[in-house]
Amino acid sequence: MFITVNPQSDEPLFAQVASAVRAEAATGALRPGDKLPAAREVAAALGMNLHTVLHAYQDLRDEGLIEMRRGRGAIITEAAAPLAELSDDISALVAKAKGLGLSAETLTSLVKEATR
Repeated sequence: MFITVNPQSDEPLFAQVASAVRAEAATGALRPGDKLPAAREVAAALGMNLHTVLHAYQDLRDEGLIEMRRGRGAIITEAAAPLAELSDDISALVAKAKGLGLSAETLTSLVKEATR
């Protein structure tokens, strides 16, 4: 699993970690049943606070994307499968938006509005 964060981004670090996990699931790099690295390992590798990574994992758990098991860690759930199915559609939407000159923020806003 490959997680990167940008400390200069306006997006909070925990949200960047959670987004990276979602993206890995969407590309199929993470599949149901896969185990995420321990939060301590991720925090050490990224040079961030353990609680930041735990916050990301808790958000993913609240979304149903991971299951946290004491002593076994965080496991990707079956909820990841639909993300992988949407990957091609998302890529096509992003490409079309770029072709139209829309910013990522505008596209994000449109998608959020459409889900209401």
